[in-house]
Amino acid sequence: MKNNGQSRDVFYVSDGTAITCETLGHVVLGQFPFTANEKTFPFVESEHKLDELIREINQSYERNGVKPLVFFSIVVPEIRTGLMQSSAYCYDVLESIVAQVKDDLQLEPKPKLQRSHSVGKDTDKYFDRIAAIEYTLAHDDGISLKNLEQADIILLGVSRSGKTPTSLYLAMQFGLRVVNYPFIDDDIKRLRLMPEFEIHRHKLFGLTIDPGRLTEIRENRLAGSDYASTEQCLQELASVESLFRREAIPYINTSSLSVEEISTRILERAGLKRRVF
Repeated sequence: MKNNGQSRDVFYVSDGTAITCETLGHVVLGQFPFTANEKTFPFVESEHKLDELIREINQSYERNGVKPLVFFSIVVPEIRTGLMQSSAYCYDVLESIVAQVKDDLQLEPKPKLQRSHSVGKDTDKYFDRIAAIEYTLAHDDGISLKNLEQADIILLGVSRSGKTPTSLYLAMQFGLRVVNYPFIDDDIKRLRLMPEFEIHRHKLFGLTIDPGRLTEIRENRLAGSDYASTEQCLQELASVESLFRREAIPYINTSSLSVEEISTRILERAGLKRRVF
């Protein structure tokens, strides 16, 4: 089957986490009118992993009849050279920036593997981020409301408004400890904050979403259910947004925003400091 021009396979490749490649790739691809079929390959540090990656890239080209796009950040010369020889359009996400800084500073860059750098002299930061991820997973979707004093931020919203992906992105990218809580029927009927949240008001942040988009997302999960009905979505969103306004909880609409944009707006409005790793 040949590609119809409306979609394209996109690979994000790195010898580290590939988060930088994904972030920059999303920004670039947002300028073009096609659907990206995305796949991420982190920690490509060996010939074996490179072979697997190239096999997938070449299969994509053979299947679709067009070269896929590859956004990459690779330090090891042999791995980089091998990737550049694949059947893809390859874009080094850091090359032009590094070259410009090199020229401006008149200094030679000394690349090192991203993962080794993370767990080398920055060991404390690395383990802080791991702890943040573990905390966030333990407090996902209202699983636990213990140790809220350790949270950097508490996300509130109806089910399927984007709380979990945003929480994990904030934890993985910035090392923040995030609690997320979905309002359930009992919460909406009472239309008040739970006592556990009252003492942590300064950490609360709300997420909302357009009713049509929420219905679409819920239909994909539980088609034909009351949970996914337009009436149910409208009622939940109206109640929760009313609560946000009454309790002066800052909130944003996530409908047209990527997880990166949502996270950045939360950091800015909540006055949280970025912890870059």
